[in-house]
Amino acid sequence: MEVELPDGNRLTLPDGATGADAAAAIGAGLARAALAVKVDGELRDLSRPLPENHANAPAKLKILTDRSGDEALSLIRHDAAHVLAAAVMELYPGVKISIGPPIENGFYYDFDFPDGVSLSDADLEPIEAKMREHIAADEPFTREDVPASDALDRFLREAQDYKVELIEDLIENDGVPTVSLYTNGPFTDLCRGPHAPSTKRIKAFKLQSVAGAYWRGDSNKPMLTRIYGTAFFSDKDLKEHLERLEQARARDHRKLGPQLGLFNFSDVAPGMAFWFPAGAQVWGSLVALSREMGGPRGYTEVKTPQLYDSSLWKTSGHWDKFREHMFITESADTPMGLKPMNCPGHCQLYAMQPHSYRDLPLRYSEPGLLHRNELSGALHGLLRTRNFAQDDGHIFCAEDQVPDELAACLDFAFDTYAIFGFDVRLELSTRPDERLGSDEVWDRAEGHLIQVLDRKGLEYDLNPGDGSFYGPKIDLHMTDSLGRSWQIGTVQLDYNMPARFGLTYTGADNAEHQPAMIHRALMGSYERFIAILIEHYGGELPVWLTPVQAIVLPISDKHLDYARTVRDQLHAGGVRAELDERTESVGRKIRDAELRKIPYMLVVGDREQEAQQVSVREHRRGDEGSLPVEEFIARLREAVQSRLTP
Repeated sequence: MEVELPDGNRLTLPDGATGADAAAAIGAGLARAALAVKVDGELRDLSRPLPENHANAPAKLKILTDRSGDEALSLIRHDAAHVLAAAVMELYPGVKISIGPPIENGFYYDFDFPDGVSLSDADLEPIEAKMREHIAADEPFTREDVPASDALDRFLREAQDYKVELIEDLIENDGVPTVSLYTNGPFTDLCRGPHAPSTKRIKAFKLQSVAGAYWRGDSNKPMLTRIYGTAFFSDKDLKEHLERLEQARARDHRKLGPQLGLFNFSDVAPGMAFWFPAGAQVWGSLVALSREMGGPRGYTEVKTPQLYDSSLWKTSGHWDKFREHMFITESADTPMGLKPMNCPGHCQLYAMQPHSYRDLPLRYSEPGLLHRNELSGALHGLLRTRNFAQDDGHIFCAEDQVPDELAACLDFAFDTYAIFGFDVRLELSTRPDERLGSDEVWDRAEGHLIQVLDRKGLEYDLNPGDGSFYGPKIDLHMTDSLGRSWQIGTVQLDYNMPARFGLTYTGADNAEHQPAMIHRALMGSYERFIAILIEHYGGELPVWLTPVQAIVLPISDKHLDYARTVRDQLHAGGVRAELDERTESVGRKIRDAELRKIPYMLVVGDREQEAQQVSVREHRRGDEGSLPVEEFIARLREAVQSRLTP
């Protein structure tokens, strides 16, 4: 048999050769380093026989080592999840196991502990110690393909109810005749694989936290105990990862937001932020930016209701597809729903007036308040809330206007992100399994998005099946200062909603035509965008956006009158400024202002009062020298107008 290597060379092997045989045929060093193989894109164990030649073409073979990036890391993290399950089963007899997959940056395993056993983070150290025993023992991962009925009998005997349920589903729903089992040491698990050759390939790992998780994500099913961990090929990589996590905790917007007096949360309104004046200032500045940039691009702001008759949501398709995430009430025996998005209301607004081709493209924008009934376990500060507003825009246009409108949306996005210094990555999400409309409509919509991306020469990743139920989309992602990726904006093309609402315009031929609809949000939700900014900048917002741009610090009480004059000059010059009138030392005032991350501290004493100046200190940079107040105001105005980023 022959296989083709990544460099195009072919390797001849005896029939029935395994991935390990292929690695050994290339070199002894590779054989020792090999973790798994990729055959025609499928990841497989080293011990599995390679497929025979097909259609007179050799299989394409790639051998994974610890230098193979995320695929190799995912592999050993999956190994670590199995080692975790083995350790827990030894330490806690009677525990029931469910699933343990690799995830981004780590792995987890879900357990159902016997009555009376409750795990906390303090219990992770002895589990780690037991895992280290299994890793040091160099236990091989061995695969066995068995009839599904035999695996079912095995896990029934072992009273592993969750494995039984999984196998029953595979038999009943998928008609699977055989399943694969993997064994490492005393532990055997139902698993598709693949795995590395042995447990010793896990070089560095750390258990991180304990959390609750419903079985299969269903709140009607049992609550399980989830143990999270991570694994790497070296202690150095693990240490760097843990340091990044520590930095992320220090930058957590849920911690910094209340500390900086921006927002907080309360049990009386779960998942809904209370904005203090400083936070409302930041929120309002972003809304103002959207309006400032949208106006010259032809957007007109509209305002639509919060609450709609269920008939609107049935027409849009959201009643069937999204109702479980809506807040539903009733009025005069009529079901009503708070809006979770603006688009159906904008369709209704469009339909209220006649339109001709001369009106198009029609660009609506609305920073409308939205509500979504998110599960309590999914709430996460400002990143996942039940109450938020988006920089929402909807464009109604003729078919021949679609390419230019899509391109303009992307340009608008790039101009917005450039203000914050964001580099963006694009992702094209195509038709999901459950969707509205015909394949012909989806072909046309996806074709438009691909063409505009190609026309602009933009690179993008493909995300098959992740489009909205009404249309495909281009999602825009940024990577923050800690290397984390965030999806921030989206541009979506929709032919289904205009059809469902019967939207039309009169064409130049005097006939009725259906417009296309483009959904566009660039910051996404303002709340989520603020959370990302706080964590990206570590709370040190750009001077144009920060709620307090300068604080006046009198050295003693005798300088208070001059300090008040300076503050008033700053206010008159458009600077958001405060005065610290406390009878504290100026050193204490500076430290407190630094903790508040105020960009500029203006110290005033005898010398400054006599010269009618201020001594300028910049946050984290120290003394910048003395300036006349008007010169400082001019300097700050320039920074604000240019929207300098930290």
